[in-house]
Amino acid sequence: DRYRVPRIAFINNMDRIGANFAGVVDQIRNKLKSNAVPVQIPLGSEEGFAGLIDLVRLKAYRYVEETLGEEIPEEFRAETEEYRERLLEAVAETSEGLLDHYLGEGTLGEEQIRAGLREGTINGSLVPVLCGSAFKNKGVQPLLDAVVEYMPSPLDVPPIEGFSPDSSNVEVRPADDDKPFAALVFKIMTDPFVGQLSFIRIYSGSIATGNSVINAVSGKSERIGRLLKMHANKR
Repeated sequence: DRYRVPRIAFINNMDRIGANFAGVVDQIRNKLKSNAVPVQIPLGSEEGFAGLIDLVRLKAYRYVEETLGEEIPEEFRAETEEYRERLLEAVAETSEGLLDHYLGEGTLGEEQIRAGLREGTINGSLVPVLCGSAFKNKGVQPLLDAVVEYMPSPLDVPPIEGFSPDSSNVEVRPADDDKPFAALVFKIMTDPFVGQLSFIRIYSGSIATGNSVINAVSGKSERIGRLLKMHANKR
């Protein structure tokens, strides 16, 4: 909240004893004071957890038989309609246009729901809630899809502000390759084969091996050595 970071909630371990989707959603709302809006509900729970129901597409994804996108089972229809109505109400409140359409038509289209969820996620007015069992790879792909669909790209958030090392004046750096280089070292670790690794998040400009940059902490110029792209534990 302090840094206005958009977020998505993923309720994991839905196949464990004691799994309670509705209870966790209530805890997110009451304990974390976030407007949690489920965009999925589990298809069963504990040992009976078989997959999930997508409230946006109104389709069921059953991972036991690998049937992805089937009709919603009859025994889950009432629960689906209840959660779907809550989703539509939350999405409609993200903009006047969607609210007028919802009040006039009584429903929203799939693209309108996605647009409203994205708008609400980026401005922090709602938190999409998904579920699954990561260890058994149930619900992981829809989670990754939700990151792409609802979370902001660097162009969707305001330009970063910071202090110039030269003058201490506040300057703005938009996400543009042609602007001056600005980055944050957010993690340092030691690799037995490479040595010290500095993980950076680039806010503007670009960087290449051999470039010299100013270390804002020490005020000294440092030369960039090898540049590596990390993928899990591989470089």
